[in-house]
Amino acid sequence: MSLTISQINGLDDKEFVRIIGPVFENSPWIAEAAFAKKPFHDLSGLQRALCETVANSGEALQLGLIRAHPDLVGKLALAGQLTPESAGEQAAAGLDRLSPEEVALFQKQNAIYKSKFDFPFVICARLNKKAAILAGFEARLPNSREQEVKTALEEIFKIAELRLRDLVRQ
Repeated sequence: MSLTISQINGLDDKEFVRIIGPVFENSPWIAEAAFAKKPFHDLSGLQRALCETVANSGEALQLGLIRAHPDLVGKLALAGQLTPESAGEQAAAGLDRLSPEEVALFQKQNAIYKSKFDFPFVICARLNKKAAILAGFEARLPNSREQEVKTALEEIFKIAELRLRDLVRQ
C-alpha cells in the first residue's frame, strides 16, 4: 500500500493507527499520539512528528519501544512469528539464510547483549548485512547503557524512516 501525504492526513484516528502504527514495532501508541499533530506537510514532517513523540515520551516508554523489537535470528524469527515488517527486514539482511553455526552465534550475541543491557540489540537490518550486524554487536557491547539506549533509538528511527517510505509516496 502506498498513500500520499494528503491521504494520510485524511485518515481518521483508527485508520491512521492501523496504517502508521506498524512503522514502530508493536508500538501503536506512537501513531496514536502523533495523530494529533496532523496535518503533515510531507513525509519528513510525518516522520519528525513520530520521532518527536518517541523522543519526548520518557525513558519507560522508550525502553518499552526498544523491548518491542525481536531478537535478530531469535525465537520469534526461527518460529516464523515476526511481524511482516521485521521478517522482511531480517530477510533483506540475509538473516533467514544462516547456517546452524551462524544461528548459534547470533543467539549467543543476543544473550550477551541482553544480559548486559536488559533489552534486545536493535540495528536497522535493511541497512546492514550479516557481517556488519555481527560487528555491531562487538562494537556496541562496550558501550554504557545510556549510550545503547540512544543508539537503539537512532536505529529504530532509521527503521521507521524506511518503513514510512514504503507506505507514503512523495
